[in-house]
Amino acid sequence: SYTPAERKTWTEGVSPLTAGAKPTAPAPAANDDDDDDVDLFGSGDEEEDAEAARIREERLKAYADKKSKKPALIAKSSIILDVKPRDDETDMKEMENQVRTIEMDGLLWGASKLVPVGYGINKLQIMCVIEDDKVSVDLLTEKIQEFEDFVQSVDIAAFNKI
Repeated sequence: SYTPAERKTWTEGVSPLTAGAKPTAPAPAANDDDDDDVDLFGSGDEEEDAEAARIREERLKAYADKKSKKPALIAKSSIILDVKPRDDETDMKEMENQVRTIEMDGLLWGASKLVPVGYGINKLQIMCVIEDDKVSVDLLTEKIQEFEDFVQSVDIAAFNKI
């Protein structure tokens, strides 16, 4: 679609090594005095006017007041404990009563049930809700295991953060 004359004008004065290259001029020497004029990061050398500072302080104070009025979120966990009896003759109702006698600040006992293990032996599965900052799970399991006449071991069946 192009004539040979038009095609010839495309390559006049162009060598294959510099085709498409633009002539470059040497960069001018940087003057150190120019660097001081522009502060790209706003380092704050300039004085802030008093009105802007006062407004910012008021906003920060209002934000802090608003944030302090919110109640702190209490981290809680829901735990299901498997309490295994000492032997097949252990009174499971008495074992449950003994476990429920443990009282700690931040501990709330929930529902319980007897789950068959085998050979006529049942384990006590009991739920509790604890406040993470006040109650340690290790301390709770140790206190349950202190009932040596009833309890063989305590396992954590489920542990969920609320």
